[in-house]
Order: sequence, then C-alpha cells, then structure tokens
Amino acid sequence: QLRRTTSEKNELARSLEMVQNQLQEKESEIKREISEYKDRLLQAEKEHQDALTEANRKNEVEIEACHEKISSLEHFISSQRLEIEHLKSNKEQLNNSLKVANQALGELLKTKVR
Repeated sequence: QLRRTTSEKNELARSLEMVQNQLQEKESEIKREISEYKDRLLQAEKEHQDALTEANRKNEVEIEACHEKISSLEHFISSQRLEIEHLKSNKEQLNNSLKVANQALGELLKTKVR
C-alpha cells in the first residue's frame, strides 16, 4: 500500500508539474499578447497624434490664409469707400459747375434775345 500511495503521489506530482508548466506557458503567451497589444496601441496612438498634429497644422495654415484674405478684403472695401466718397465729391462739383454753366447760358440767351 505504501508503494501504491508513493506511486500515486509521484503520479500526482507529475500531473501537478505538467499543469504548472502549462500554466506558465499560458501565462507567458498571455504576457506576450499583452505586450503586442500595448505596442499596437502605442503605435495607433502615435499615428493618431501625428494625424491630429498634421490636421492642426493644416488648419492653422488655412486660418492664416483666411485672416490674410479678410485683411485684404477689408483694405479693398476701405479703398472702395474712399473712391466712392471721391466720386460723390466730384459729382457734386460737376453738378455745381453745370448749374453755374446753365446759369451763364441762361444769361447769354437772355442777352442774345434782347
């Protein structure tokens, strides 16, 4: 019976060792997979950050271009306003000159009729 018990004990010890070896292999495999997933996650995060940085850079360039366009349009509008004021002033001067010329013509016609 002692031999049988010893034999069973040895068998159980071998089984336990096999199970422990399998668990260690599984643990190593899981650790390797976790490491791979972490690497892939870091790579994905880096790619995402790079894409965000590039998108932000493009947006900044576009915003700057828009600011320049706005500034250019504001300058154009300002110059157009000045031109309009200048044209209004010229129109008023021409109207006054025309009025004076018409009055002079009227005087001349009155003089000629007499």
